[in-house]
Amino acid sequence: MRRMILASTAVATALLLAGCSAGGSSSSQSGGVPSADGQRVEPALPGGPGTSEGGVAADGSTESLTDTDQSVITTGWITITVDDPALATDDAVALVESLDGRIDSRTQQAGSDQQQASAQLTIRVPADSVDKAVDGLRELGDVESVSISASDVTLQVRDLDAQISALQASVDRLLDLVGSAATTADLIELETAISDRQGQLDSLKSQKQYLSDQIDYSTITLDLRQKGALPSAVPGDFWSGLAAGWASLGAAASGLLVLVGVLIPWLLPLAVLAAIALLIVALVRRSSRRPHPAGPSGPAHPEPAPAPATAPSAEPAPPAEPAPATAPTEAHSTPNDPPRPDTL
Repeated sequence: MRRMILASTAVATALLLAGCSAGGSSSSQSGGVPSADGQRVEPALPGGPGTSEGGVAADGSTESLTDTDQSVITTGWITITVDDPALATDDAVALVESLDGRIDSRTQQAGSDQQQASAQLTIRVPADSVDKAVDGLRELGDVESVSISASDVTLQVRDLDAQISALQASVDRLLDLVGSAATTADLIELETAISDRQGQLDSLKSQKQYLSDQIDYSTITLDLRQKGALPSAVPGDFWSGLAAGWASLGAAASGLLVLVGVLIPWLLPLAVLAAIALLIVALVRRSSRRPHPAGPSGPAHPEPAPAPATAPSAEPAPPAEPAPATAPTEAHSTPNDPPRPDTL
């Protein structure tokens, strides 16, 4: 009996303790956070009053993830054919000014025989007025092509904001330490660190400013072209052919004059080198034609030596036989020839 009483008492005590712990935990969870005056402030539940979409407080203490907080850069390109590009340019400028925009660049080209008149404008309009700008530009002429693109740079903007906040806090802490610097070395080190971080902070602020301008004002490139085809360059009658021929003759003459002007500086040194070469050739030919003088020892061509006389034979020659008698003939002899014995 005593054991049953003790067991029931223990069970009741355990149940009582469990109920107290459950009541304390529920009160601590629903009781909120104690304030300075001892009262508890009930936290705002997600989706209830005092919150915005995504469970973020509406007082702006935390950045919202709604579509209105997205950072988007919008760019576009529009090509339009018009009758008069200059007049269409003026109309486009008036449209942009009515939308509180601006013109960053403006280029116009007059028409000629080789190209048509054209104009190109870089338009900056507020991001919420892009549709109005495109609709107004369509009325300038015939639209050939339209291209609009959007780039989300929300993460880049938040990263820049975080870096700027961290660097600004660091610079502020360093500025507070300047007054408590004990030595000159510490002061110089602090000033160097402040200058370095201030330069980084200014660079980040410049990037943020440029990015904000790209987000706030969309960029649209407008290309205006004149309608119609280029005039034909082929002459259509005798007079146009004559004019074309005369123009080509003048162009050829001017080109020849330009060629002569280019060659004159080269012709002068080439002429000097040619004159020197001709002078050398003339000197070589003159030296080859000059006769060689005779030597002092005698004539240039020596006379042949006389043949040696033969020794007389030891035996007497046989007597000559008498010549046969012939009729006397008239002797033909030269004055220098000796008289023959048979004619005496």
